[in-house]
Amino acid sequence: MKVLAAMSGGVDSAVAAARAVDAGHEVVGVHLALSRMPGTLRTGSRGCCTVEDSMDARRAADVMGIPFYVWDFSERFKADVVDDFIAEYEAGRTPNPCMRCNEKIKFAALLEKALDLGFDAVVTGHYAAVREDADGNRELHRAADWAKDQSYVLGVLTAEQLAHCLFPLADTPSKAEVRAEAAARGFSVASKPDSHDICFIPDGDTRGFLAERLGAEPGVILDRDGTAVGRHEGAAAFTIGQRKGLNLGVPSVDGRPRYVLDIRPKENTVVVGPREALDLAEVAGTRFSWAGLPPADAFEGFACHVQVRAHSEPVPATARVTEGELVIRPDVPLNGVSTGQTAVLYQGTRVLGQCTIDRTVSASPVRA
Repeated sequence: MKVLAAMSGGVDSAVAAARAVDAGHEVVGVHLALSRMPGTLRTGSRGCCTVEDSMDARRAADVMGIPFYVWDFSERFKADVVDDFIAEYEAGRTPNPCMRCNEKIKFAALLEKALDLGFDAVVTGHYAAVREDADGNRELHRAADWAKDQSYVLGVLTAEQLAHCLFPLADTPSKAEVRAEAAARGFSVASKPDSHDICFIPDGDTRGFLAERLGAEPGVILDRDGTAVGRHEGAAAFTIGQRKGLNLGVPSVDGRPRYVLDIRPKENTVVVGPREALDLAEVAGTRFSWAGLPPADAFEGFACHVQVRAHSEPVPATARVTEGELVIRPDVPLNGVSTGQTAVLYQGTRVLGQCTIDRTVSASPVRA
């Protein structure tokens, strides 16, 4: 097959591209320039998709002897990921920019362009697996190494997209093996640190990033009964479940810590309360998709596990589609989950699908 290898400049994507070459595919490497500031360099392991990363990707491509290009997707990235991130926080939701990047950039814009240019598939260094059922239908599954499994952030992929995805690292037992393979192949990125945090906020100061773009108007922090217990410098910077940095002037009656329960941008207020008040009996979203064929009993209800963060434990649940929503009821209440987050459904190792959470039902409603 003729395949396009998305090369971020990290060790995983380099080894994935090399394995595609070894498999006999005709491989072309491409690095996505996503930054609006092309002179920016990463700081340690923070950030990605910089000039430094593109040079690392090019060096790896040269070692493999494959063609290599840099494609400028910065305008699309700003509109679909960065602007979306800002708008979600402005609305009091907590977005997942990595999920949005996979959905809108790597497996929409990139894959669409690749197919238009005659490529058969896109290769990435994600730790996840595409398998076929008995009838040949494509399914998305967890990787062999659960510690590195990235199937959660790929839960937005559709059956059509899975048909054009290759994940050569799927059955790799550990990241250490990938680094050892990279060193044996002569890749300079063999010991390069993994990137973390939000790539377009390389200094990690999300609050400062949002304040600069949304402003920071002081407001009131309320307890669940509506009593003012503190003040804040801008509601947009808070997240549901946050405990640190609240600077409350009035201690709780029982002396226990309080957490952010609700963010109300229109009133510029933040509501806090006890940890148990974060428990959710139900989450739902109208923006849902299936990673392959939908469950046969999608409208009647089906047993599954739900995962609400990239590295959280999956929780047993039941789910069904009703009135245009994917409604998920966990067997044990979810804690500290916000609208804007993504709920990914599993059956065993298989990813069934996902929804962006639009609505939640508290097990202990906020009274304020």
